Amino acid sequence: MKKLLVSLFVISFSIVYGQTLKLYPKTVDTLSFKIDCYIGLDQFGFQYFITDNVLHKIKGNETFEYKNPSLGKITRVDLQNPMKIVLFYESFNSVILLDNQLNELQKTNFSENTIPIIAAAIGIASQNQLWVYDSLNQQIGLFDYLKNNYKAISTSFPESIKQYQSDFNTFYWVDDKNNWFSCDIFGKITNKGKVPDFDFIEIINDQQYIFSKNNNLIFEDLKKRQKYKIEISEKTFEKFSYKDQILSIFTSKGIINYKITTP
Repeated sequence: MKKLLVSLFVISFSIVYGQTLKLYPKTVDTLSFKIDCYIGLDQFGFQYFITDNVLHKIKGNETFEYKNPSLGKITRVDLQNPMKIVLFYESFNSVILLDNQLNELQKTNFSENTIPIIAAAIGIASQNQLWVYDSLNQQIGLFDYLKNNYKAISTSFPESIKQYQSDFNTFYWVDDKNNWFSCDIFGKITNKGKVPDFDFIEIINDQQYIFSKNNNLIFEDLKKRQKYKIEISEKTFEKFSYKDQILSIFTSKGIINYKITTP
């Protein structure tokens, strides 16, 4: 009898966790821009996107732009701190820091560093530092851009980074086998488990993420063991971004912003 009850509990738990619930976000606004790549929205309501390798920042009638064709294609833009925006130019192994009006604050070429660095991933960290994944030694490190000083903080790991994301205190990445890891500023690496196969993923925190697969959007909460399909009107889209309960969908026609309340 006891074994039967345990079996029934496991089965019912599996059924509940296996169910995909639904979230219905509300449309906030639609912006028609001809753009190449949508970056995201900052906490002040500015939209960022790239057109012809030029970074644009727009809200209402306020517009700013930055371009530096000498460094090639913009690989990544980090908006964690809108007062200190990070642009990564991977082909030139360089980083540019911009102020809130997209004026250049600082340029760093990692090839000129005392310790050789080949940066493959970049993000802003705390205390005037940048997260750096150095593909030369396959380690995560912190680069102090004021002191021009780099220190490796993690052990080496062999798997390639499929997608990464960071905040001031944590560097997250998913490897080619869909294993999700985090590294804190002290170099402690934590295996967060496997994530589903995805086209793009956005990590909200160490328990929640949103991912897209075949034009479907899924929100997953690991702590609550719940999965939600996000119902949007767009049947196809190129990219999405999530910040402060605003879900932005980038399509060939422009950007649609949704208000979404995650459980």
